Amino acid sequence: MFEHLPRWLGGLLHNVRAGHSKLVIVNPDLAVGETVIDLESPAFAYGGRLPIRFTADGDGVSPPLVWGPLPAGTASLALIVEDPDAPALQPLVHALVWNIPGSEQRLAEGAIAPDGDGQADGRDVGRNSLIGEGWLPPDPPSGHGSHDYVFQLFALSETVDIGPSPGRSELVDALKGRVLGAGMLVATYSRDEEAVGSGRAMPGAAPA
Repeated sequence: MFEHLPRWLGGLLHNVRAGHSKLVIVNPDLAVGETVIDLESPAFAYGGRLPIRFTADGDGVSPPLVWGPLPAGTASLALIVEDPDAPALQPLVHALVWNIPGSEQRLAEGAIAPDGDGQADGRDVGRNSLIGEGWLPPDPPSGHGSHDYVFQLFALSETVDIGPSPGRSELVDALKGRVLGAGMLVATYSRDEEAVGSGRAMPGAAPA
């Protein structure tokens, strides 16, 4: 999406960012509470650089994820991945997945892929910011600096019925009143820049 922007333009837009305060996990309407789910990836550490394999500069597949104990009463899980550093009014959505069974504790590499009307176990993949299903590989503009890619996992008290391939707003509305706990994992990526993590804290949310 942004890989073809010239470096000089990325530099001009360096301070134009959607903002971490607009992430789903800090939305006060969700009432996430104090229950934190341990969310990790065997492919990168919290705050570490996302391996190129998972970006638009590599194979562009989704990374593997694992998570720890879930709150009692968890019926399903929802995952939202956003880039709050995108030069846009809202964070860029890289993935939406919902109705992951509450018995699951992992997503395999490449699992976030187009699935039409969903899978046999009830889980479904929604639309990213390019209006396509599946994982949107990170592709920050050259010269724009490091971007955070924030993986947000929500434990829900029930499954949700929001139809095939909804967008971010439909899924967020479906989460309201159903969140039992949440976890967060942050990866970073940049183009033509030093490969370091951003080290920035997420407002209103603790690291998983």
